[in-house]
Amino acid sequence: MTFVLDASVVMKWVFPDEEDAAALTALRHLRTELARVPAVWWFEVRNVLLVNERRQRISEADTMSFLRFLSGMNIEIDRSPDDFGIAMLCRRHRLSVYDTSYLELAVRKDIPLATLDKKLAAAAKSEGVGLIG
Repeated sequence: MTFVLDASVVMKWVFPDEEDAAALTALRHLRTELARVPAVWWFEVRNVLLVNERRQRISEADTMSFLRFLSGMNIEIDRSPDDFGIAMLCRRHRLSVYDTSYLELAVRKDIPLATLDKKLAAAAKSEGVGLIG
């Protein structure tokens, strides 16, 4: 089963003090299944890592190690969002365009979403999108 993977889930894998059952479930799925992500995911993941380097929560080596870990995962970046779909969903659910990009991808591909964002999860449910975890 293919699913959409939100950056909120991925970032739980970096910080051991933030372990989360839903994030671990998504990681288990990712070991045997394909995850799709919107293009913004690439930037979100790196931004969180670098911000946490500045806060001295992780090291440069931790960042590089985690990025190598992710590069070995079965994650496919989707670079063809539906402009109309994003605008419609963004307005309907009052989400940011960034968060809506995950929802739009799940709706367009008719696949479940792995997210820890409560507002995004609620929007997914109202759109009939299944949730992982």
